[in-house]
Amino acid sequence: MRVLALQSGTSADGIDVAIVDVQAEANVPEPWLTLRCVLARTVPWPPALRERILAAALNSPVTAEEIGQLDTLLGQEFAAAARSALDSLGVTVDLVVSHGQTVHHWVSDGRARGTLQLGEASWIAEATRAPVLCNLRAADIAAGGDGAPFMGVFDAAWLGECAAASGRPQATLNLGGIANLSVVGPDGSVRAWDTGPANTLVDAVVFRATDGATAFDDGGQLAAAGTIDAGLLREFLGHAFFERPAPKSTGRETFGLAMVDAVTGSTPPLLADLVATLTRLTAETIVASLRAECPVLPERVIVSGGGVHNATLLALLRSLLQADAVTLVASDTVGIEAGVKESLLFALLGFLTWHGVPCTLPGTTPGQARLAGQLVFGPDPVVFAPRLTGIRGLTVVGSAIVPAGSSLAGARVPS
Repeated sequence: MRVLALQSGTSADGIDVAIVDVQAEANVPEPWLTLRCVLARTVPWPPALRERILAAALNSPVTAEEIGQLDTLLGQEFAAAARSALDSLGVTVDLVVSHGQTVHHWVSDGRARGTLQLGEASWIAEATRAPVLCNLRAADIAAGGDGAPFMGVFDAAWLGECAAASGRPQATLNLGGIANLSVVGPDGSVRAWDTGPANTLVDAVVFRATDGATAFDDGGQLAAAGTIDAGLLREFLGHAFFERPAPKSTGRETFGLAMVDAVTGSTPPLLADLVATLTRLTAETIVASLRAECPVLPERVIVSGGGVHNATLLALLRSLLQADAVTLVASDTVGIEAGVKESLLFALLGFLTWHGVPCTLPGTTPGQARLAGQLVFGPDPVVFAPRLTGIRGLTVVGSAIVPAGSSLAGARVPS
């Protein structure tokens, strides 16, 4: 089965596009899967449209007209990115999975009540002539879950065999706008939750301070040049979200400029000092959450997402984890290029739903597995795949066609 995955993360940097071949053992009700990424690229949002996305995501006052326009305009951009990817390889796909662009994640009284992703899927279905799986998180929320994070579904299949062989939990960390952890136990159990901000606060303060000229702390250079403000750090650490136990999820609506301004007041520190403090906040809250939620700490934490390019953040995380004899490794070194893992996840979710396999978001909906997403159909007839009862695990292999300077490697069981 060939799946095209589309998504734009919390940072709204651009549209991540991947074409993934998913091969399953034949005539097996619970097959082992092999995932091969044959194309991966990021298509930047038009700058004016990105500003409108961020305005909506940061809870600026918007009208129903604006939300309606954004839903269509984003759908058209997703459609164009998908069509371009297909044309570049001269291929078709069996299914498109579009996560869309999250503009709001509604959490009240400690649980998710709703979530809103924009990017009308009908435009994508029309452009690709393939069915589109969209609105992936709603079913889990309706069943009592948080609708996030999804990565535990992937990690349970990818790392389950490795955790069993080593006898130690294996953990992954995704550093997008929001940081999330998943931990796979030797018994195959998995937990996954958001820990708080990864890049979102740093991105926001840098973008504002530079009037949009710079959207992030390139390589962590600003953080490295700044001095951590211990008093401000304590105030940031006092945020109620950090006190909540997992499972939990969050987004820009909680960790945005309003949160920063509420702490810093009318006399914020120098930009470099603020970025250094917020970078330390990310590292400390990730490690504190891991310690609080894991009676037995993992053997290692495999890190992916855009934050892997922030050398200062990775150095802080590595230092804090070393105190607990936990190793931090980049996902690139164990078979998955850091910027492609989420695309592989969405391709997997598409395969599962297409074959009638419900998924439980680890730690969020005990015993309440649901099929993820809703299908939107294009102009061509659709033949549904035979139902499976589950999957045993997965391998990621091969290489992807990616921009110059990037690469993908693969491995079955990371070691």
